Amino acid sequence: MRYAAAGVVAGLLVLAGCGSESESPSGTGQESTVSPSTQPPTPDPSTPSSTPSPSPSTPSQPTQGPIAQAKADLAGRLGVQPGQITLVSSEEVTWPDGSIGCPQPGMRYTQALVDGTRIILAAGGKQYHYHAGGRRGPFLCTNPQPPIGN
Repeated sequence: MRYAAAGVVAGLLVLAGCGSESESPSGTGQESTVSPSTQPPTPDPSTPSSTPSPSPSTPSQPTQGPIAQAKADLAGRLGVQPGQITLVSSEEVTWPDGSIGCPQPGMRYTQALVDGTRIILAAGGKQYHYHAGGRRGPFLCTNPQPPIGN
């Protein structure tokens, strides 16, 4: 019994020491404030800083446009130089769903319109369809479906 009472007292002391950070030391429920003397000094913009300022971050962007990416992909697949591939057409389109005009059997796709690109390339007397849309770059589509409006 004596140990149980000591445990309860210890638990109460621990709980008493755990106060809300939003309460002042007097327990009035008012938010505590930091006095100006404890805030870090505001740097003077006319004084050069000894710490380097962070450089602005730039999102990684492809170094080639979608047509060049499609040509490079097809050249790699066919084992030819990109110069041997001809651009037949390239147009901005709206795809009817998340398949980006290239549905695969057994797959489900987001049912929303997707802005994208349709690129048609030719090599060796054959045409190749590349589709792109949303965040997806150009990819070879072996089962091309028309975009909205075509």
